Amino acid sequence: MPRDLDTESFLGGLQRMVQTTSAVGGIVARVAGHKMGVWTGGADHAADLKSVLGGLKGPLMKAAQLLATIPGLLPDEYAKELAQLQSNAPPMGWNFVRRRMAAELGSDWERYFQSFGHHAAAAASLGQVHRAVLKEGRVVACKLQYPNMDTAVESDLRQFRMAVGIYHKLDNAIQQDDVVEELVERLREELDYKREAANMRLYRSMLETCPSVIIPEPLEHLSTQRLLTMEWVEGSTFNTELCDSLTEAQKKRVAEALFRSWYIPLYHYGVIHGDPHMGNFTLRDDGGLNLLDFGTIRIFPPSFIKGNIDLYNALCAKDHDKAAEAYKAWGFRDLTREKVAVLNEWAELLFAPLMEDYERYIQGNEVIFQGRERLKRVHEGLQKVGGVRLPREFVLVDRSAIGLGSVFMRLKVKMNWYRLFQDIIKDFDEQALAQRQANALKAAALPVR
Repeated sequence: MPRDLDTESFLGGLQRMVQTTSAVGGIVARVAGHKMGVWTGGADHAADLKSVLGGLKGPLMKAAQLLATIPGLLPDEYAKELAQLQSNAPPMGWNFVRRRMAAELGSDWERYFQSFGHHAAAAASLGQVHRAVLKEGRVVACKLQYPNMDTAVESDLRQFRMAVGIYHKLDNAIQQDDVVEELVERLREELDYKREAANMRLYRSMLETCPSVIIPEPLEHLSTQRLLTMEWVEGSTFNTELCDSLTEAQKKRVAEALFRSWYIPLYHYGVIHGDPHMGNFTLRDDGGLNLLDFGTIRIFPPSFIKGNIDLYNALCAKDHDKAAEAYKAWGFRDLTREKVAVLNEWAELLFAPLMEDYERYIQGNEVIFQGRERLKRVHEGLQKVGGVRLPREFVLVDRSAIGLGSVFMRLKVKMNWYRLFQDIIKDFDEQALAQRQANALKAAALPVR
């Protein structure tokens, strides 16, 4: 039973350790059984595990979401459940919120506000949001981090490393050392709300030519490392019911706005939003989108973006050698022709909607089961060729493509994805990207990697 966070204490921390150890141990045991041919889990346990992880605020939930996107890593029922993982833990109580706000803005913190919502307007894995009105009448959202999240991150990451270490002994298809290090760095960044505010400034700059996409303005003087105050943006929660209620024209407008909001930053600035699930944007009455939550942002070197476009062109031309060079630019090592052939099947699954010049659903004629079958073949192929070490740069690109694709599937809309993509990458120039990136990062006060 999830506890009230007003009682957070040493015993609460100990309870968390027991819960996370049990959750990770349970899935490791069942995955081990699956690999040995004695699978005893099933859909019921997968659903139970999703509930346990969703009830634990913190990064273990995000790690589980990431694992669900890697082909063959988890049995199908686990991948399906964990890919849908959302936080359902209770929010902090009002007394605790008041103490937390005082810790961030001082004991007289209420002098900044006409009103401050006692109940959370939204709750996520690392923090919760309260609606408030400033003295001058401006409506804002205050995102307040849960207590002891830095400790929870380190505790959860130890559990995650344990699970990955055990998995390495069971399966050599995908070596995930760099995946773990990438996840560790991103999660630690996500705890820093000052950095998230800078990410918001960066996205406001990069998408200023996209009026259909709104990024809330962060308020520097009311933000700290654990409190992020931003303008409140009105919008409807994006879910299956909302998608089904839209007209075809509305769906197309939403799909184009989403596509551009993810891929203009990537191909024009070398920046990606790595968490494109439906809870991270809302639909405005005018049909535009509000883009939310900028904790999981990755900045790539321009050479990686060029490699991404080179791979796309190589797949279109079925040029094996150029594909191999592109994978090297991505960070893949020790490649053989056999490994490249297997990686191409994986890449073609991600790039397929962008390679066909006609209107189609994002999944084409494939249903989800057929897509999973292709991923299963990729996993088996990697085992046969001795496995592959995933580079860090690959992780969020893969996750973002799969996450965004799942949203487009919910929209059930036909688009010419090829034309949208070509419009974004036309006239690509690596040096121009490097200059745009440097200027944008400097303006947002973000370090260049």
